[in-house]
Amino acid sequence: MRWQALCSLAVLVFLMLGVPAPLRAQRPQVSVVSVSGTINPVTVDFLLRNLEASSRRGDRLFLVEIDTPGGLDSAMREAVKGIFTSTVPVAVFVTPSGARAASAGAVIALSADICAMSPGTNLGAAHPVSLGEKPDAVMGEKILNDAEAYLEGIARKRGRNAQAAGQMVRSSLSLTAERALEEKVIDLIARDRQDLFAKLEGRRLLRDGGETVLRLAGAQVTVHEMGTRDRILNTISNPDLAYLLMLAGIIGIFFELSTPGAILPGVIGGISLILAFFAFQTLPVNYAGVLLILLAAILFIAEIKIVSHGLLAVGAVIALVLGSLLLFPSSEPGLRLSWGVILATALTTTLFFWIVVAKGIAAYRQKPITGKEGMLGERGIAQTDLRPEGKVVVRGEYWNALGSELIVKGEKVEVTAVEGLRVTVKKVALRPSSAGEEKKTSAVPVHNPRDL
Repeated sequence: MRWQALCSLAVLVFLMLGVPAPLRAQRPQVSVVSVSGTINPVTVDFLLRNLEASSRRGDRLFLVEIDTPGGLDSAMREAVKGIFTSTVPVAVFVTPSGARAASAGAVIALSADICAMSPGTNLGAAHPVSLGEKPDAVMGEKILNDAEAYLEGIARKRGRNAQAAGQMVRSSLSLTAERALEEKVIDLIARDRQDLFAKLEGRRLLRDGGETVLRLAGAQVTVHEMGTRDRILNTISNPDLAYLLMLAGIIGIFFELSTPGAILPGVIGGISLILAFFAFQTLPVNYAGVLLILLAAILFIAEIKIVSHGLLAVGAVIALVLGSLLLFPSSEPGLRLSWGVILATALTTTLFFWIVVAKGIAAYRQKPITGKEGMLGERGIAQTDLRPEGKVVVRGEYWNALGSELIVKGEKVEVTAVEGLRVTVKKVALRPSSAGEEKKTSAVPVHNPRDL
């Protein structure tokens, strides 16, 4: 009896401590991430990292709340592959009201195990957009057929309306939440996250040939947000900011090369260019636009060095505007430059270089005040007769002088040339009204010839 009592007590303590985890009922885990803005490598990397971590934890559901105008085809396909290979059921929820899953976002939504929408949202318009040079008719048809077959295949895999999915590509079809549910493109409509979880409770999913039943009652929901690194990289991937970073880099490097040793402009310019190049990896860049912008910078610099009466500056402005328009050739609103940024940047850059050019021309035309060039045109007084050599006082200094004509002591002279320590001078013609005054002051030593 004592042995049985000890065994019963051991089993009771064993159960109370909870050592055997399989014997305990675990609280279901649900991970939530939000994808807003354009679909680019940064947002997709954030999504896939959290999806992989969710698979390792064995979560019951991985929820993606999405609001996007679209994005890059390459980034979209990476996201779709990650969703298809996930061991955790994936739900994509187009929310809140007013949100959309367009273009690449629609493809990602249809690839999920569960596709849901909030009232007042829309999904579709997945017609492919050519980046860079416009393709010919044959190539354009190939691209269109490939995108259509890709989305139809995704819809069939998830048991959705493949014909409607194909129309999203072929005819840029966009559906409201109610229409998408009628066309069997999505699985359900939910007001918010809590309503979605309630409607998913007990739902059966076919995954990898087997059936999975969602049990989300009492689930612990963990929302994963972008870290500082991801937020910075995602912000840099904005076309407007990437464009401004490139221009800041070009101007900074220009200042460093024009004034060596300034250091700060070069450091800022180098960092800006590196960040711009990173952003270009996440955006559809047409490098003809980059070359035109570089040409504009070269023409602006040439205008400073070569006085072209504004012709080079006009060419630079034209190259800058055309390069800005060609830089991100996309019809997606989130992947192209805004007109406001283009015009503001063009005007600011033109005004900046115009001021620099004006200052440069003024400095170029200004009379030198030092060296041999600074002596030319200066006036003084002959201290001895110049027949043809003698001495003169210029700027309060005595100079050996060579006269181009007979010059009498006390007469005003003007420097025409400087050779070593000797100046060549000529007589300054006197105005009739000042002749009498000249006779009175001719013997007075001159210490500041600039006032004569």
